[in-house]
Amino acid sequence: MDKEIVVKAENVIKKFGEMTVLNGINLEIYKAETFVIMGGSGCGKSTFLRHLIGALKPDSGKVYLLGKDLGALKEDEMDLVKKKIGMSFQSSALFDSMTVGENVALPLKEHAKLEKSVIDIVVKMKLELVGLRGFEDLMPSQISGGMRKRVGLARAIVMDPQIVFYDEPTAGLDPIVAGVIDKLILDLSKKLSITSVVVTHDMKSVFSIADRVAMLYEGSVLEVGPPEAIKKSRNPIVQQFISGSPDGPIKFFQQKDDYLEQLMR
Repeated sequence: MDKEIVVKAENVIKKFGEMTVLNGINLEIYKAETFVIMGGSGCGKSTFLRHLIGALKPDSGKVYLLGKDLGALKEDEMDLVKKKIGMSFQSSALFDSMTVGENVALPLKEHAKLEKSVIDIVVKMKLELVGLRGFEDLMPSQISGGMRKRVGLARAIVMDPQIVFYDEPTAGLDPIVAGVIDKLILDLSKKLSITSVVVTHDMKSVFSIADRVAMLYEGSVLEVGPPEAIKKSRNPIVQQFISGSPDGPIKFFQQKDDYLEQLMR
């Protein structure tokens, strides 16, 4: 039986000035899998994520989300698609002037015609899923960084999305809290039967949560496969990235020099 494709990129190319950031990306992501996109800083993974959620349009190529060609959608059609996805931001992106509960409730207030009493119940349920029931009336400044990440997760799933996109979900967290976030991503994916698309360079996280992994390098997909296959890859770039070795084909300072040279042209 063929797996259902919920996210698809066809030869996606994106340039900023003379710099090619995405260089012909082809990728398929299946329903209910946890798909991790990994790569070093500047490899294009965050730019690619913005294409997948419709925040950017490719210069050429196509992005399909839940069977819809994002580039062909009108604004109202795009809004309907966006209601079916959730986004967990690297910085949590909480509003400091709103309580935890108000932050989680925001998508419901903007997109769903529900009574306040119903919204309050949904918020409590989503916060309970991330282990924060009872924190509704606290302000973001009153909770830890890990808790803010979990509030961001609760907001990402408050509309019962089919797909949740995560941008560096464990960035800036200590190893124990990062492990809690990884477990939450897995638990939420299983309990809610959603597709999770995770952008990260955290190797421990990659091999803890992924059903499949794609490595991006210089704007292209270098390799795709299950975690065990990626670990055994014979590609020296993949192996260097996994090991974190400063020695190998990836030359950080050369990349920086090339980038500066292009900027100064």
